[in-house]
Amino acid sequence: MKDAAYDCGQIVRAQLHRGLSPHSWEDTQMSNSASGPLGFLRKENIIAPDGYNRWRVPPASIAIHLCIGSVYAWSVFNPPLTRELGVVASAANDWSLSSVVWIFSVAIVVLGLTAAVGGKWLEKVGPRYVGVVAATLWGGGFIVGSLGIAWHQLWLVYLGYGVFGGMGLGLGYVSPVSTLIRWFPDRRGMATGMAIMGFGGGAMIGAPLKQWLLGIYSKAPDYLGAEGAVSLITEGGRRFAETAAGKVEVVVASATQAANFGGEAGVYVVGTGNTGAGGAFMTLGIIYFFVMIFAAFQYRVPRDGWKPAGWEPKPVASGMVTRNNVHIDEALKTPQFWLLWIVLCFNVTAGIGVIGVAKTMINEIFGDLALVTAAFAGTYVLMISVFNMIGRFFWASTSDFIGRKNTYHCFFILGTILYCSIPYFAGSGGMTALIGFYIATMIIFTMYGGGFATIPAYLADLFGTMHVGGIHGRLLTAWSTAGVLGPFAITYLRNSSKESAIADLASVVDPAAFAEKFGAPIAQLNELVAANTVTIARLMEIAPAYTVDPTSTLYNTTMYCMAALLVIAFFANLMVRPVGEKHHVERANPDAVPAE
Repeated sequence: MKDAAYDCGQIVRAQLHRGLSPHSWEDTQMSNSASGPLGFLRKENIIAPDGYNRWRVPPASIAIHLCIGSVYAWSVFNPPLTRELGVVASAANDWSLSSVVWIFSVAIVVLGLTAAVGGKWLEKVGPRYVGVVAATLWGGGFIVGSLGIAWHQLWLVYLGYGVFGGMGLGLGYVSPVSTLIRWFPDRRGMATGMAIMGFGGGAMIGAPLKQWLLGIYSKAPDYLGAEGAVSLITEGGRRFAETAAGKVEVVVASATQAANFGGEAGVYVVGTGNTGAGGAFMTLGIIYFFVMIFAAFQYRVPRDGWKPAGWEPKPVASGMVTRNNVHIDEALKTPQFWLLWIVLCFNVTAGIGVIGVAKTMINEIFGDLALVTAAFAGTYVLMISVFNMIGRFFWASTSDFIGRKNTYHCFFILGTILYCSIPYFAGSGGMTALIGFYIATMIIFTMYGGGFATIPAYLADLFGTMHVGGIHGRLLTAWSTAGVLGPFAITYLRNSSKESAIADLASVVDPAAFAEKFGAPIAQLNELVAANTVTIARLMEIAPAYTVDPTSTLYNTTMYCMAALLVIAFFANLMVRPVGEKHHVERANPDAVPAE
């Protein structure tokens, strides 16, 4: 009995040496068990044999991240979801842009919260198990969302894409990070760049795929005729047409709006067409599920103590890089963790709001140029994904040579300058301004992606590799916060600018022309705006010739606010120092610490 108690005490002390609490002994025993119906997914059963080619692992992580990275192409769904009933133009009962944008925000919030919990679970069960669960949640989230669109129940879209999909995002995101860091201890930055590169490139494939599916499933609504040829009345801010079958609700579409569905300018019946969003959601859910399942089964983990042939870790810590380890729970007690939390949060906030409305923004700012068509805007979203992906690999690999801290300094100094330049390009107008705007935003998106890809290596440098997956997962709560702050800032500030612009335009238009155009007096302006009957574009049609279109200025305040956030993040990064020795795991038993 005494011997058994002594052995148990020895095991507990060994766990403590490895940075685990006494309670973790029980969890460790459970994790070592390969029994159960899903035991074949656990990390104990996917240990790679000697001689295994480590370059077989990155394609699996890239494939999963390409699927979940399509979240960056969410702005492709903004236009169809805001006109599900009107189809060619938004109807009174259609969802507003601000309510639709928050679906993206919820997904990002749930991503961070799930990663915070899933990171520690990942260390226990391994990447294949987590990858399979991620595939089920991400694919299933799209399917639930498609039902919400079909039934016009916004809460179901939030539940499916936002909650279930967000959980799949979080688990899919963390699944390869610590695995690739252990496979590539000689090039941590490059490894994390590979692990997260696919997430930035997800929209590169997702954007055109979504556009194609929307085109397949879309159907134009019933056309009643030109605006002047149809008898229209306005009631409660809504437009109605008198037909032989009775009064029906309608929308009035411009030539540009109707052209997207092969129609012409005029009056269309609400509820008789299809934007194709529901069908696209269902199809994507099925595709993503099967691709992610296949990729998850390609994951393998190295055995304890494995290292690349011919590589030896540096004998001592160098600068910001340590060979010591910090336990996952102890990491939260260090100032370094919270400084990096601010760095990541503000860097993401500055970019995520723009990504969420990228397609809408370029249409509103440069929509008067002949080059800026629906196809051009779709290509713009695609290029965001391309540069996001390139930035993840480029900046993460660069950080192996110039250091993680200096890499983030580059992000914040250059980013501040570029964000401040966007209002200038937006106000200048013309082709030259469009080119400047395009270049500035693409560089911004490389640094946005680079920030995500560099942070795991930054954490490994400061806290060691023992619990880097779990620490990274907890740090992603900064992404959750940014998922709220970014879209909130850009929609709130944009809506404030839009309301101010509409009020200014309404004050200069002729009241009689207003009443003739919208079928209601100018006194009902707020009601007409709420029903999507009055817009800046339609007011400009009756505004005096000297009136300047205010659309290009709607995002100016937002850009300056984002630049200010980067300045704050710069000083947070400046304060980062090596982690104090008091936070390091005891190393009385060096053999129990994973090789670096």
